[in-house]
Amino acid sequence: MIEILPADNKKNFNKFLDLPFKLYPKNSSWCPPLKMDVREQFSSKNPFFKHAEVKSFIAKINGQTVGRIAAIYNEAHINFHQEKAGFFGFFDCVDENLAAQALMDKAKQWLTGKGMSIIRGPMNFSSNEELGLLVEGFEEPPMVMMPYNFPYYKKLFERCGLRKAKDLFAYIIDVPKKLPEKAYRVSGIAEKQGITARPFNMKAFKSEMNLFKGIYNSAWEKNWGFVPMTDEEIDHTAKKLKQIMIPELTLIAECKGEAVGFMMMLPDFNFVLKKINGRLFPLGLPKALWYSRKIKDLRLLLLGIKPGYRRRGVDSLLFIEGLKTMLAKGFKRVEFSWILEDNYPVQRVIETFNGRLYKKYRIYEKEI
Repeated sequence: MIEILPADNKKNFNKFLDLPFKLYPKNSSWCPPLKMDVREQFSSKNPFFKHAEVKSFIAKINGQTVGRIAAIYNEAHINFHQEKAGFFGFFDCVDENLAAQALMDKAKQWLTGKGMSIIRGPMNFSSNEELGLLVEGFEEPPMVMMPYNFPYYKKLFERCGLRKAKDLFAYIIDVPKKLPEKAYRVSGIAEKQGITARPFNMKAFKSEMNLFKGIYNSAWEKNWGFVPMTDEEIDHTAKKLKQIMIPELTLIAECKGEAVGFMMMLPDFNFVLKKINGRLFPLGLPKALWYSRKIKDLRLLLLGIKPGYRRRGVDSLLFIEGLKTMLAKGFKRVEFSWILEDNYPVQRVIETFNGRLYKKYRIYEKEI
């Protein structure tokens, strides 16, 4: 017998939270999240809940927790896209079709009650956070803020009637001593137009984030699945990222005093999380401080350029400035993620840097 229970009390939510730690401990590629971060993500402290609702469930067989799912109703997506699409995320399950189907049916039932006609995911909770099911590239651990799952999840999803909506790519690049000559030529075009790049000023964090807000929604608004972030959501996310940001790898491009581009590369803090098994206190903090010095990988999390400044060398200028810091600090690799499968211009740029497609993530959907 499969029992589906809401994770809306302390006991069941703890089972929801703990399930991945029971499923994945022998998997060398899985990276345990910080439990305190996941708790906060589901709490009222998260400004996402000012325009969204989430209902979480666990699946039990013979008293044992074997699966979990979160159903997500996001008014921001509905209003922006004029689409009655609900979402699911935080899916984990043993290799049992009936359990996966029961979880998905419960999420669909809850979303149908909210008037939704499509279920799409996985997203934790939106396209501004972790999203996608890993379908290729299981050999290496995920980088910071990227998901990981067992290979058999793809089979479970498809047996639940879910079909591909969009693939997302992750490219890996060995940090070169020098970028291709074309990058320097194109960067020169930007410099002749008075465009410069500078590090993020951590002492003026709030005002610097205001510059980012001015770029973010205009730069990403035409991306598939994009949902504008509110000022509160940007501030909330920035507060978390501030702890691991490197100012010289968080660059702002300016033209005559106007911020026109933004690039953020984050050190792969997942390297640290694997060492502390999801717990920062009481013993994890010293380990975190020690291992954070040994991180050698970066993830290019954000690269945004205002529409009027694209194809003017701004991206090359940012890459060149970033490379100086990467070499100085001894970083070895950079992951470019995620890239839409049909974003061919960006893919071609990455390939000129000898980027290698090494992971694929998939968003699924189904009419309900």
